Amino acid sequence: MTTPLHDLTLAEASARLRDGSVSSEDLTEAALARIAATDETWHSFITVSADEARATARAIDAQRQSGAAAGVLAGIPIAVKDVIATAGIRTTAASKLLEDFVPPYDATVTTRLKNAGAVIIGKANCDEFAMGSSNENSAYGPTRNPWDPTRVPGGSSGGSATAIAGRQAYGSLGTDTGGSIRLPAAYCGVVGMKPTYGRVSRYGVIAYASSLDQVGPFGRTVEDCARMLGVIAGHDPRDSTSVDRPVPDYHAALGGDAAGLRIGVPKEYFIDGMQPAVEGAVRAALDTLGGLGATTSDVSLPHTSYAVACYYILATAEASSNLGRYDGIRYGARQAADDGLASLYRNTRALGFGPEVKRRIMLGTYALSAGYYDAYYLKAQKVRTLIRQDFDRVFADVDVLATPVAPTTAFRLAEKTSDPLAMYLVDVFTNPASLAGLPAIVVPCGRDEAGMPIGLQLIGPPFGEELVLRAAHAFEQATSWHRERPPEPAGAAA
Repeated sequence: MTTPLHDLTLAEASARLRDGSVSSEDLTEAALARIAATDETWHSFITVSADEARATARAIDAQRQSGAAAGVLAGIPIAVKDVIATAGIRTTAASKLLEDFVPPYDATVTTRLKNAGAVIIGKANCDEFAMGSSNENSAYGPTRNPWDPTRVPGGSSGGSATAIAGRQAYGSLGTDTGGSIRLPAAYCGVVGMKPTYGRVSRYGVIAYASSLDQVGPFGRTVEDCARMLGVIAGHDPRDSTSVDRPVPDYHAALGGDAAGLRIGVPKEYFIDGMQPAVEGAVRAALDTLGGLGATTSDVSLPHTSYAVACYYILATAEASSNLGRYDGIRYGARQAADDGLASLYRNTRALGFGPEVKRRIMLGTYALSAGYYDAYYLKAQKVRTLIRQDFDRVFADVDVLATPVAPTTAFRLAEKTSDPLAMYLVDVFTNPASLAGLPAIVVPCGRDEAGMPIGLQLIGPPFGEELVLRAAHAFEQATSWHRERPPEPAGAAA
């Protein structure tokens, strides 16, 4: 049976383009048709850039036919999270405040995708300003998990993950501040990677928490993510936090196996109340890696229990500062003033920001306020240092860490919206690597009794992307979880 075009991996689609058996227009039309058939159910996209995508695909095909050199992603339809600037394509950050904002410039990662020949198929839905763990905070409605539309896809990059799981795009970009790539990857049964902080430029990314935000790829396979990471990684002088060091050949890192890898298993990541299926799948994954020649050992990261509190002080403090630019004057929506400038600010923000964004701004402003700065923000910075030191210590003895991604599989829509603390605790296993600025990848490793995907998180030392890609690829090649796909929504072609 011939594989439908939308069901190809990014690597398979690239091979078909190179041998001439398909064109970029073929792939683009297949992706657009898939979005049209399924997105009413899943709502992965806020904006579908069909006209721009078709024009780019035609140009790439003409370039290929002329014999000109083609980029790594030439002709491949890619979805981009709606907090990443795309010149001429609406970029809303899933907020009513930016409902009609069309950036006049591209983010650096967008430029690098275009330079590699990628076709931007649309802007993926997300939590407003990337603030959330469920993708229920979007001003344009929630994204739904393709495995079960009554459940969340994870956040904040839920649309980017759903677009991959649902075969609506061949690759996608998300952002990860405290787990916003890794959690959706686990919940949707795809591969997602957060690079080391500073490895990928943040220029042109709508800021949530500037010391934590990082752009990363989603793919159906580890190879797909490695190809995309190789395109977007690298120094950018327009981002002061971008690190100037060579970008390795990430694809070459996939050639090795797991033999000789030293894998640490943090005891703090296996907690009371964890869903048994999650722990069972992760333990089975460790056994698989052991069978491939890796050695596993128990390690301790003693400050893990402070990570959620630390993260939600620092991230909200940075958010309260970053979101101050939305004042109804320079750009974005503006509401009428009834009694001067203060009312312009008040009315614009009251109607433009959603409840979760307002909550985080208030939390952050409180943490930074006079009399509370030392007790909250400064203390959280000190705890962040302790968390980073925990990782530094264990990485002296192991190459990568293997952990669950979340205590449970995807929960039901509206299940946690009335309890912010319960929602924040979903990030308990992803916040620590974010605070330490470490690279981490998630690969599918099982399903629970309801058929929902389970992910394995592999964390590496700073700029250890090659190590986590190697370990993830070795596991993926020894298992078949990445080949499974969600059921088709009613009316969609398989």
